[in-house]
Amino acid sequence: MVKLIHTLADHDDDVNCCAFSSALLATCSLDKTVRLYSLSDFSELPHSPLKFHTYAVHCCCFSPSGHILASCSTDGTTVLWNTQSGQTLAVMEQPSGSPVRVCRFSPDSTCLVSGAADGTVVMWNAQSYKLYRCGSVKDGSLVACAFSPSGNLFVTGSSCGDLTVWDDKMRCLHSEKAHDLGITCCDFSSQLVSDGEQDLQFFRLASCGQDCQIKIWVVSFTHGLGFELKYKSTLSGHCAPVLACAFSHNGQMLVSGSVDKSVIVYDTNTENILYTLTQHTRYVTTCAFAPNILLLATGSMDKTVNIWQFDPETLCQARSAEDQPKQFIEDWSEDDVSTWLCAQDLKDLVGIFKMNNIDGRELLNLTKESLADDLKVESLGLRSKVLRKIEELRTKVKTLSSGIPDEFICPITRELMKDPVIASDGYSYEKEAMENWISKKKRTSPMTNLILPSVVLIPNRTLKMAINRWLETHQK
Repeated sequence: MVKLIHTLADHDDDVNCCAFSSALLATCSLDKTVRLYSLSDFSELPHSPLKFHTYAVHCCCFSPSGHILASCSTDGTTVLWNTQSGQTLAVMEQPSGSPVRVCRFSPDSTCLVSGAADGTVVMWNAQSYKLYRCGSVKDGSLVACAFSPSGNLFVTGSSCGDLTVWDDKMRCLHSEKAHDLGITCCDFSSQLVSDGEQDLQFFRLASCGQDCQIKIWVVSFTHGLGFELKYKSTLSGHCAPVLACAFSHNGQMLVSGSVDKSVIVYDTNTENILYTLTQHTRYVTTCAFAPNILLLATGSMDKTVNIWQFDPETLCQARSAEDQPKQFIEDWSEDDVSTWLCAQDLKDLVGIFKMNNIDGRELLNLTKESLADDLKVESLGLRSKVLRKIEELRTKVKTLSSGIPDEFICPITRELMKDPVIASDGYSYEKEAMENWISKKKRTSPMTNLILPSVVLIPNRTLKMAINRWLETHQK
């Protein structure tokens, strides 16, 4: 469960950004102010609001320790504040004087990146407040930025739709078109997947844009071989431009806010929608998870910030059996295998399996020898556990392939259909299973993951007759 526990309504104009530290919540607005609240009771601090900027404040973020807050504005400045006293520590002016749209601290607090409307990106020394390096993107305004958990690279997003990856020396590693109509936000998951030798690192990155989509990327970084960005999947829960996205601190959830006034919370592992929140009355411009507790803040053009609290059982529900991969095991993707590993309490093997491109078919063919020799799983107990779980999967495969024609089996339940219906994706499903799928606001096809043109279900009488004839023949 998730419930609205508090609404902050102190800003006089659109809320542009909100950010958490371990003890505080910061919000900023078109009204030129930054406000600070205590997480203990959501009361505003005595030295709030923070006033310096002469135009709209677009973004705010805490240093990892929470002692410093950065804010940036149309006035071309990025300001550092002491969160305990509200005092101004530094005013850093964008060299071009262009409006600053986004700012982010590195995970080790040594630097701060600011991105501006003219496409310039500046890395500041967060201790001396001096300019360290400058760069720029080819086209568009810089509107999004996120550091990888290790801090050895960061990503910027532009209004032209380009994702650009930089290393910690401000060298451009890669750039590609990610969202045709422009990027609005991006965020790295804090979960780092490594091969155990700390040489090859995998990160999960989310980006969202004016094309109404959220895209999930896998970023790999090898000290010897360099960097690679791979598209993974698209989340299409919103029906209007998506303005904000953020991972939960443990990486298990992803939240997004949209022009459609809704907030959607996804299970990161299965990419299923957990919750759709519709409290805001205008565009949702920002969303952020707290670092240590299950709190979510969402801000809007309705001038409010809503605070949501999650039930501790949320993550367990997110990974419940009905949300596990629905297709046949042989057709599982590498990510489906990762989800299965987590469900079997084998999450330590996710990185190894991903590195070796283990999909469903490869999983079913694993042996004691291949686990030891090819995947280098050294623990005998761990190898035995994996093999036991794989044998359970093989038994399930045999059950499903016991002569029942594939077209008689529901793709959702993986059982023989009793009341088949045709969905608008052209596939047939068990009626009750598909109705449950749709009732949970899963407006995507279970088979293609594309948006369903319609939620109307048509009885498949021809298929039902065929199933009945088959049953009459095989149950004698």
